[in-house]
Amino acid sequence: MARQHGKRFDRQGDRITLAAAVDIEPETAADYRSIVDEVDAVLIALPHHLHHPSAKFFLEADKHVLLEKLMANSEEACLDLIETSKKTDAVFMIAYVMRFNPLVVRMKELLDEKVCGDVFQVSIWTEQHTEFPVGHWHASAEHLGGGQLMSHGCRYIDILLWWLGRPLRGTHLGTNFGTPWMEREGTSNVVIEFEGGRLGYHFGTWGARGSRLGYSFHAHCTEGMIEADIRGGRLIGHKNARGESVTGNQEIFLELGNRKFTENELAHFLDCIDAGAKPLTDPVSSLQSLRVIWRLCEAEDNNVIADLRGLGLDEYAP
Repeated sequence: MARQHGKRFDRQGDRITLAAAVDIEPETAADYRSIVDEVDAVLIALPHHLHHPSAKFFLEADKHVLLEKLMANSEEACLDLIETSKKTDAVFMIAYVMRFNPLVVRMKELLDEKVCGDVFQVSIWTEQHTEFPVGHWHASAEHLGGGQLMSHGCRYIDILLWWLGRPLRGTHLGTNFGTPWMEREGTSNVVIEFEGGRLGYHFGTWGARGSRLGYSFHAHCTEGMIEADIRGGRLIGHKNARGESVTGNQEIFLELGNRKFTENELAHFLDCIDAGAKPLTDPVSSLQSLRVIWRLCEAEDNNVIADLRGLGLDEYAP
């Protein structure tokens, strides 16, 4: 992720100056604590178990913080960061990058506008092959904060909450069959029931040796279906099952040429700093997807359906 973020800096060169690249290992680069007086803002892309101490250090120094997902490996640590951020005017933003993909943003607008009627099912597929060498921190449940669902799926649980609202109940089934390098699941299936009878589904795997759907979002609505082909860069409206047309046989709502949408996330962070505004992916709302995942995994371990009431986007109850 550090390498991916590094590519963005040049594209925001008129707004930022890269003052230092640091690490937790002194032999790799300078210690991050040593440059605190040289910077106004920091981007943190460290192993998950180090998010809390590093983010807290910079927040207490009144530095703006863009923290890679997930915020921290426990609710206690997340709440501590939220409380620390309240004591400063600095911007604290969590890097849920999919919120800044134009396809995802436009798809939410189409759903809110009911262009294809009322949505009743959203399905998200993320299929990739991500294999780690023996001893890598990303395979460790303790360091990762769980498995594939927590590390990668948190982005998509966040999208389901953003699009569908308040969750009621749900299930998670995961396995590391096919991904033996993972201590916890490398493949997961999540089903969530939301208020109003809407359903959300996420399938994610780090074990794909082939892929048909890749990264695809499907929203089934009462008058048609909207598809976001994330890798193909297209947002498509499909006719309904009765053979009638939504807006033609098939409409391309949006087609992206340059798909470097990750730049939008950094630009939003800088906009919030300039305006003193709360970011779209603020820590309070970002905590909600983690709460849902923790509740789902706890229910899976106990072989019951998870009660997700009280964890919606508009509620914050420590």
